[in-house]
Amino acid sequence: MIVEPLISRPLTSRPLIVTGTDTEIGKTVFAAALAGALGAHYWKPVQAGLEEDGGDGDRVGRLSGLPADRILPEAYRLATPCSPHLAAEIDGLDIAPERLALPQVEGPLVVEGAGGVMVPLTRSTTYADQFARWNAPVVLVARTVLGTINHSLLSIEALRSRGVEVLGVAFVGDAVEDSEATICAMGQVRRLGRLPRLDPLTPEALACAFAENFNIEDFTA
Repeated sequence: MIVEPLISRPLTSRPLIVTGTDTEIGKTVFAAALAGALGAHYWKPVQAGLEEDGGDGDRVGRLSGLPADRILPEAYRLATPCSPHLAAEIDGLDIAPERLALPQVEGPLVVEGAGGVMVPLTRSTTYADQFARWNAPVVLVARTVLGTINHSLLSIEALRSRGVEVLGVAFVGDAVEDSEATICAMGQVRRLGRLPRLDPLTPEALACAFAENFNIEDFTA
């Protein structure tokens, strides 16, 4: 489904959307690093699955070093850890597009999706459709494990078919040079950098790893 953008902003004031090729790939950790490096506000529109220590917003708050008021409340907090369309139905809710309008904030805004780009928000709308409505550039987070070439190229194709700007790919994991280079060459997309797995994962270690492996100007130009 191709959708028309709901908003149009100059490039310098547009938010950045962080999405992934799959779930549990390090997308939230990368979003925390990016939001912290930019001094941005962070927003996850839909949180499906609430853990004892909170959702992804709480984790980003702990890892990014951002003040609490820069972690914006979700539009929807759903109890069941599954696709948002089903989690909402289980909770007896409808996800309404008007509640997913981008927050108006001063300065940068990092928005995190859920799972991969084709995860359904409703029975008729995917995250990729919502990204097209927001008319903002997307950072695709991809693992470096086996299967990532297929998942990454399919994700890039799904985004571009909807007119979504792909700012670049941010890899997570151990270096796999051929996979990283192949994705960026075949997908004709910028290779932003690679965030290594960190143990222990602390705010200080994350900030240092991001600064060493990414150029902040790639996210602000």
